Amino acid sequence: MSFYIYLLLGFLGGIPAGMGMGGGTVTIPLLVLLGGVPQKIAQAANLFAFLPMSLSALKLHSQNGLLKTKGILGVVIPAAVLSVPASLLATFLQGELLGKLFGGFLIGLSVLTFQSVKE
Repeated sequence: MSFYIYLLLGFLGGIPAGMGMGGGTVTIPLLVLLGGVPQKIAQAANLFAFLPMSLSALKLHSQNGLLKTKGILGVVIPAAVLSVPASLLATFLQGELLGKLFGGFLIGLSVLTFQSVKE
């Protein structure tokens, strides 16, 4: 029975991901709150699923000439350098604290989204 619940949660999280809205912001809370999955496992599953999806999206956008490469190194280099220490830090954080930090991130993201819609 739990397989079908996870399948449903994956489907519900996949809808916004397919629309380009960041499926992790939906999938992670669904897995934690409704699926009973520990925070670290939910975030790891989301990252694992993100890799093949992002590579296929990158290839598709490149083929369609939709990639804007100006200024990309200013984003890629800090992201690559900081991802290693950030993931090491996450391994030492308790799941409950990680959940609170992720919740705070989602609240901040919501505020920024509502502000941009208002303007």
